[in-house]
Amino acid sequence: MENITTVKRNIPRDLFLHLLAVVTLYWSAITFVTLLWQYINHFFPDTLNYYYQGVNSSIRFAVSCLIIVFPVFIAVSYYLNKIYRREAEVRESKIRKWLIYLTLFIASLVIIGDLVTVINSLLGGETTTVFILKALSVFLVAGVVFGYYLDDVRRETPTASAKIYAWISGLIILVSIIGAFFIIGSPNSARAIQFDQQRISDLQNIQDRIVSYWQRKQVMPKTLADLNDSISGYVAPTDPKTKASYDYFLNDSVNLSFQLCAVFDKVSQNNKTQMPYYVGSEISQNWDHQAGNVCFTRTIDRQLYPPLNKTN
Repeated sequence: MENITTVKRNIPRDLFLHLLAVVTLYWSAITFVTLLWQYINHFFPDTLNYYYQGVNSSIRFAVSCLIIVFPVFIAVSYYLNKIYRREAEVRESKIRKWLIYLTLFIASLVIIGDLVTVINSLLGGETTTVFILKALSVFLVAGVVFGYYLDDVRRETPTASAKIYAWISGLIILVSIIGAFFIIGSPNSARAIQFDQQRISDLQNIQDRIVSYWQRKQVMPKTLADLNDSISGYVAPTDPKTKASYDYFLNDSVNLSFQLCAVFDKVSQNNKTQMPYYVGSEISQNWDHQAGNVCFTRTIDRQLYPPLNKTN
C-alpha cells in the first residue's frame, strides 16, 4: 500500500502574513499620495490659503509612516515569496486571493474619495495646475498598484518583474523621503522652530496682559514683573529654551507705545496670527522675524481699548 504524505497547511500564519502585506501596501500607497500632495501644496502654494501652515506637519507624518511601514511591506513580501517557493499551494490559497481582492475594493473606495476631494477643491477655487497634479498623483500610484496586483493575482507563479517593481518603488520612496527633509529640515531644525513658535505665543500672551493692565489701571507697566498676579497665579513667561526673561521697553507712556523683544533661533516663514489682535491701528499683528534678537513695536489704540472703569 502506497504511503501518501500530506503537508499540513499553516492557516493562521498565512492569514497573518497576507493580511499584514496588504495592509502595509495600501498604508504605504495612501501615505505616499499624501506626501505627493504636500509636495504640490509646498511648490504650488495658493495665495488664498496663506493661513495654511499644516504642510510641514503633514510631510513629517507621511515620512514617519513611510520609514516604518514600507520596509515592513517589503520584508513581509520577501518572506511570502520564500514561502511560495517552498509551498506553492500558499500562493493559490483563497485567503490570499480574497484579501487582495478585498483590499483592492477598499483601496478603490479610498481613491474615489481622494478624487472627489480633489474635484471639490477645484470647484472651491483651487488652481487648475494643483488639481491636475493631484489627480495625476492618485492615478499614478493607483495605476501601479492595481496594474501589478491584478496581474499577479491571476498568475500561478510570481512575476519575474517583482524585484524590479520592489527596487524602483523603493528608490522612488527613498528619494521622496530625502527630498522631504529639504522642506521640513532636520529634527534639530524642527525643534528650533517649535521654540520660536512658543516664543511668539509667549509674546502674544504678554502683549494681551499689557493691554489689560493699562485698561484696568490707566498706566503702563514699567517692567514685566508688574504683570505678575499672586491671586490669579499669572507670572510673565520666560524663554522656553534659555529661561531668560523677555525684554520689555516702554517707549512712550503717554502714547502707550512699547516694545517686546525675544531671541529667535531661525527666520520665520509665516507667523502672522490667525486671530486678530486689535492693538494699535493694525488689525492683524505681524510676528515675522529674523534669527537673533528681534523687537516688536506696539501702540495701544485708546479708542479700541478704552479704560474699563471709565466714567461718563
